[in-house]
Amino acid sequence: MEFKISYIKEALKEPVNIGGLLVAGAAAAYSATTGFLEPTLVLAGALIAEGAYLITVPASSFYRRIVDRRSRHLLDAHRRKQRLEVIKTFDPREREAVEYLSWMKNQIASNYKKFTRLTEEPPQIRELEVTWEAFVDLLDEYRRRKHHLKTVKRQDIENQLRAAERTMQFADPAVRPLHEKNVEILRRRLQTYDDIERTVKGVEAQLQVIENFFGLVNDQVVTMPTPEHILSMDFDSLLSSIEMTKEILQQTAPIMGQLDSLNREMSPVRPSLVSERR
Repeated sequence: MEFKISYIKEALKEPVNIGGLLVAGAAAAYSATTGFLEPTLVLAGALIAEGAYLITVPASSFYRRIVDRRSRHLLDAHRRKQRLEVIKTFDPREREAVEYLSWMKNQIASNYKKFTRLTEEPPQIRELEVTWEAFVDLLDEYRRRKHHLKTVKRQDIENQLRAAERTMQFADPAVRPLHEKNVEILRRRLQTYDDIERTVKGVEAQLQVIENFFGLVNDQVVTMPTPEHILSMDFDSLLSSIEMTKEILQQTAPIMGQLDSLNREMSPVRPSLVSERR
């Protein structure tokens, strides 16, 4: 489940808001005791003020930036927890790859400090954590799409398409539109399958790049002549390619559900095809 910040809830918890509500309650109690003001008027004024506060403050971009900064560590912790839960669903081979890269990440940081005799890591080493997280996310997406493809055989779709095209040629005019729809759906299924397969190959290549990059960084750290040598490594290019892969996955995300949708669309026409073949 995605972690979302409720700015209204955050505004309700602000000390200034809680203090204001306490002051309003005390004022209402004091008015009831002294008769200085009608308590209901005090409470009505407090409710109006509270309503105005909850309408304006949570919608303020300035306040949202404050909350976002304050909640960043909560978001990071939530993402880490989600990622660990995802890793638990991986098969042993996939978990081994993830754990190996995690070990490699720590090994690189240890080797850097060991050979440079420095206590702090450069930003490039710290970016390996971001790269490792991207590896886990991409691996999860890869395995889901790969599994999706295994539920459908391309050859079966091609065979159905050829049979449907032949049936359409000799179909009675009364039912021909139904067969035309069937052919159109099968062609779309074939295109959708190819689109998913193309993204799977792209993600697979990106995963291999990340794995090899970790190995390269470790080799370079062990053999680098000076600490500054790591600055020459092309971290930016790797991170850019990862972001590009993620963007492609976001753009093609809708195709994941299209095969199932097309299967449902085909269900009304299958009985006709079966009966006609008989």
